[in-house]
Amino acid sequence: MNRGPSFIDYLRKRAVLILDGAMGTEIQKLSLADDAWGGHPGCTEALNLSAPDVIGNIHRAYLAAGADVIETNTFGASAAVLSEYGLGDEARSVARAAATIAREAAAGIKERPCFVAGSLGPGTKLPSLGHTDFDGIYNAYLPAVEGLLDGGIDLFLLETCQDPLQIKACLCAIRDALAWRKLNMPVAASVTVETTGTLLV
Repeated sequence: MNRGPSFIDYLRKRAVLILDGAMGTEIQKLSLADDAWGGHPGCTEALNLSAPDVIGNIHRAYLAAGADVIETNTFGASAAVLSEYGLGDEARSVARAAATIAREAAAGIKERPCFVAGSLGPGTKLPSLGHTDFDGIYNAYLPAVEGLLDGGIDLFLLETCQDPLQIKACLCAIRDALAWRKLNMPVAASVTVETTGTLLV
């Protein structure tokens, strides 16, 4: 299905695109009932499965405010993070649901192209600090990467990275998944810099 111009083509045309804001704080504002979390209280990614309308409404609010790019509700969707909530085996389905929700919200905007960025956060274990190893990080990201592709994202966005090894592992998972599907897709990354001018590690 042709969704209009590609992200890169539109970026070249517009030069500046507006991304949405935070997902977690918007969810916190809602003070959701316990049963909305599908038995996984505090796991915002679980809401992709248990309360998709909640996530869709947040996306639609950002789009109505003028966002050109919305980020999937998958900041903590790696298998390593989801395993802390007993959802490690559901990483792909959680990410797929998130991408589908965002894709449907973006498709609802008819007057301009809108894009979906597959969000991937740094997780809770960093390889450079010895919390895990490179292969562990790679294997934790891969199901989420696959799920985001399943759901039809336009680009990947690695968010608030703090560890070059973590970035490399995630990029390798993305590269491999794209190669298996014979796809080419933009990948962006943001880093969190300490006041000293260095990364956390």
